[in-house]
Amino acid sequence: MSSPTIVLVHGAFADASSWAPVTERLLADGYRVLAPPVFNRSLSADAAYITSFVEQIEGPVLLAGHSYGGAVITVAGVADNVVGLVYVSGYALDEGESLGQLQGGFPDSELAANLVYAPYPTDADAPGTDVSVDIEAFPAVFAAGLDTAKARVLAVSQRPLSAIAFGEAATAAAWKTKPGWGIVSSADHTINPEVERFGYKRAGLRSVIEIDAPHLVMQTHPEQVAKVITDAIAELD
Repeated sequence: MSSPTIVLVHGAFADASSWAPVTERLLADGYRVLAPPVFNRSLSADAAYITSFVEQIEGPVLLAGHSYGGAVITVAGVADNVVGLVYVSGYALDEGESLGQLQGGFPDSELAANLVYAPYPTDADAPGTDVSVDIEAFPAVFAAGLDTAKARVLAVSQRPLSAIAFGEAATAAAWKTKPGWGIVSSADHTINPEVERFGYKRAGLRSVIEIDAPHLVMQTHPEQVAKVITDAIAELD
């Protein structure tokens, strides 16, 4: 099998630049990498977009999803040319399960008390609801471990997630047919690490490592995250 294209899928309250330190290392090592936008409008729409994006890539694809991006790759990973899944501080949903259902089985993280809700216009009669992280709480809750000045910039440029996404059930669970690998951020204040551990164990991932890192582990520990991705590719070869 030719070396797969690595597609890095970002999560909520962030964008593709959240992967930048990992992207830089993978590119320097000669891998083909793409980091598309996720529009954070609904799980079904986001997964459909990533599926379409992946299906237009020639050859095999390894999907890596951070946070909400884990839920997205769980659904989009059923695309025929996806050969593996890497979960990074992510949600490994089961088919028919929502983010809210998975999270509801565990104590809330600090994120739950620091969410902000705002309307946004839609084509429907009623407006949608955007969910973001309180700007003042963002550095400690979402961007812990980063330089304060950088965390403040991320706080004011975050990409909200539509509230619809929290209650929408996954229509597929690609880990049932595709091999997977996982990273648990054991110092995560955004997702309860137990949510990550439970999802990964249920999915029967080939290997799971724990890093004493906050939610944005790709920013704080990019070498280790990149190694999990490249080790996965080596196993696929």
